[in-house]
This record gives sequence, structure tokens and C-alpha cells, in this order.
Amino acid sequence: MIHLAFLDEVENYMFPENEPQKSDIIFVPGNSWPQMAQKAAELFRAGYAPYVLPSGRYPVTTGYFAGPAADREKYTGAYRTEWEFLSDVLIKGGVPASSILREDQATYTYENALNSRKVTDGLGLQIRKAILCTKATHARRCLLYYQLVFPETEFIIQTASPDQVTKDNWLSSQENIHAVMEELERITVQFSLWM
Repeated sequence: MIHLAFLDEVENYMFPENEPQKSDIIFVPGNSWPQMAQKAAELFRAGYAPYVLPSGRYPVTTGYFAGPAADREKYTGAYRTEWEFLSDVLIKGGVPASSILREDQATYTYENALNSRKVTDGLGLQIRKAILCTKATHARRCLLYYQLVFPETEFIIQTASPDQVTKDNWLSSQENIHAVMEELERITVQFSLWM
């Protein structure tokens, strides 16, 4: 029973998600998967927020943007940054360019949050409520960083699962369990640096 209780706690912690609500902005942290920006476009079209802010240059681990991780036949641009790629996904998803804000310098998740704050502050936007579109397995770490940088903001988490790891199936294979536990370890290591 203790084992099952522990797994329930891990699951609830690692996979935050909320029903969408009207918000001031939709954030899309940098990545190479189209699914999170597609979700953001869907939410924008449904009227949940007037702006979308994709963020990202390229991963600090590679030093360049390697291109889309999926749907390469649909997203064929010569993208130099995650922002260029995510913006194209948003535009193809029906978001007008005038509603897409720009942050194209971040190279890791905390920078996505920090630099996004610079953008919203620079535009004089008060972000009381925000939707954060992220990968399901990355949701908790994204939320922690964005909460750190936007402490006055209520975050609504919306996720996609391009790696097919979800709250419902993470215990179904050793590979999925490893992906979630590796992310949990990343959270504890990174946040221990803040203490």
C-alpha cells in the first residue's frame, strides 16, 4: 500500500493539468515538438487569451536548432530558432502574427521563464492568469520555473504528449517510468541549487 501511495503522489506531482480558463497570455516554452504550439493555437482560436508567447533560441546542450522533432513534412522552414519554428506552428494553426510575441534568446527552461518576463514587462502587460502549454512530462518543472519568475500569476497548465508518456500510462513500461523518474530527478537537482 505504501508503494501505491508513493506512486500516486509522484503521479499527481509530475502531471499537473487544469481546465482551460480565460487568461492574459499563453506561454509556450522552447522545444522542437509542434504539439504544444498546436495546443496553444487551439486555445487561442477558442478565445482563451489575446497573446501567445513562444520562447526559445535553441537547446543549451546542442548550441543550434536541429529542426522539428515531428511533422517535418508540414513544418519545412529553415528555422534558426525554436521561436521561429513555434511561431510558424502557431501561424499555421490560425494565430495571427500580430498576436505572437517574441522571445528568441532562451536556451533552457528557466531562461524561457526569465526572458518571457522581460518581454511581458517590456510591453507593460500585467499577467494575472496565464496558460502554460508544455509537454506532460515536463509540466511540473516548467510550472515551477514560471511560478518563480511570475509569483503573482495564476497558471493554468495545458499539456501535450509528443513522447506518448501521460499521467494515464507512465507506469505501463520501464521506458515511461524511467522518463518520469529522470525528470523528477532533474527537478530535485536543479531546484536544490536555489536553496
